[in-house]
Amino acid sequence: MSSARAERLVNLVLCLMSTRQFLSAERIRATVPGYAEAASDEAFFRMFERDKAELRELGVPLETGQNSVFDTVEGYRIARADYELGEIELTPDEATVVALAGNLWDSPELAGAAHGALVKLRAAGVEVAENPAATVRTGLHAGEPALAPLLAATRTGRAVRFAHRRGGPAGEPVLREVEPWGVVSFRGRWYLVGHDRGRDDVRCFRLSRIHGEIRTTGPEGAVRVPDGIDLREIVRRSAGPPPVSGTARVWVAGGRAAGLRRLGREIGPAEHAGRAGIEIELDVRDRETVARWLAGHGPDVAVLDPPELAGAVRALWAGAADLATGAAR
Repeated sequence: MSSARAERLVNLVLCLMSTRQFLSAERIRATVPGYAEAASDEAFFRMFERDKAELRELGVPLETGQNSVFDTVEGYRIARADYELGEIELTPDEATVVALAGNLWDSPELAGAAHGALVKLRAAGVEVAENPAATVRTGLHAGEPALAPLLAATRTGRAVRFAHRRGGPAGEPVLREVEPWGVVSFRGRWYLVGHDRGRDDVRCFRLSRIHGEIRTTGPEGAVRVPDGIDLREIVRRSAGPPPVSGTARVWVAGGRAAGLRRLGREIGPAEHAGRAGIEIELDVRDRETVARWLAGHGPDVAVLDPPELAGAVRALWAGAADLATGAAR
């Protein structure tokens, strides 16, 4: 979605929420910024119909009706009670996650949307740090040239054509025609999931292996995502588990971190800093991912080995402490 259209939709929602009366299309045209740019009445009504469909698809409760029995023109409004959220309250950790998500979208095409989301949260009274601690990093970057056009094609329901290097940079690019279902981030990479028309099957494509221009084909709305599709699960099965790079010994406090204990292999009872617990062994496929799992349990876990993993956990704790200190000032 273009930034101009996104801004117009926001203005339309604000306009329809600001009145209890039903507003006619002509009055909306004269009131909402963006509609005056329509070259003709026909162009305006096409634009307005698309915007109404978009709002309804997003779950906005758009009502239609007349203000009185004497009205002959249909009007539109949004009931505040049906649309407004309750008061937004985020814990410091949740606010950090929101800020990290905003920093994730570092491509020019998506930076505006992320900034707008943060602005709206601040307008609602939610304090979100502009620059989270540098030690807390996602390792995920949106800077893929293919990302914006694929998101746009998914949004509009159009098929795409592109050249994809199956074997990585050294492989020969193969032309693919795909019905896009969605774009998923998985283990620090972006993947397109969809129906490959040439192979008549579901396929995943790593965006970093797409070569050259992405072209859309066919009319808007021609691609439909099948019901019950789990895009992330499809990518997970396609990518397979990463290889085990090593193991870690971790102490877990008694009765705590049940999910973590299920992932590991119990070695036996152990004490740490005067607390009773157990020692487990974990397979390490990605050190940063495991560090985030462990850091989330705070003092209920302690990394006994390897030292590199223990250092990564301490760095995440230090970042969280810096954020908490900054929020308290």
